[in-house]
Amino acid sequence: MSLPRRACAAVSLLLLAGCADRGGVELGPSAIAGLSPSGTVEMHEVQAAYIGSGTAGQGTLFFRGRRYPFTVGGVGIGGIGASSLQAEGEVYKLDSAAMFPGAYAQGRYGFAVGNRSGGDLWMQNEQGVIMHLHAKREGLMLSLGGDAMVIEMK
Repeated sequence: MSLPRRACAAVSLLLLAGCADRGGVELGPSAIAGLSPSGTVEMHEVQAAYIGSGTAGQGTLFFRGRRYPFTVGGVGIGGIGASSLQAEGEVYKLDSAAMFPGAYAQGRYGFAVGNRSGGDLWMQNEQGVIMHLHAKREGLMLSLGGDAMVIEMK
């Protein structure tokens, strides 16, 4: 996907995330209550933030006994600092691997001071696929905000 197309997708997703209270995007524990995971994900990202934020990285989706590598990138708002991030967690509402790539709204919170960190990431795409990821960060960062992310299969 070209940079202008990614930027357009990111802006569109930020608008979608702003409409979350109107039934568009639901992030958090209530969104997955009573659901079983469809698969799992591992991601490795680099994040930088000073009010606005940017993220780039890669990961692997584990779904129905297969591995699907992907890239991830995004822009957002909220936070200050820089960190590397390793996250792993569950994927919900995924019926086929074809539903996984696309634009995601992400809600995040966390911190990093050296190699001490904590935080969670919640992501949902336009097809309703939800990811709940537990993040381990290294660096110096305080993260609280939202992002528009684009995932592409390799």
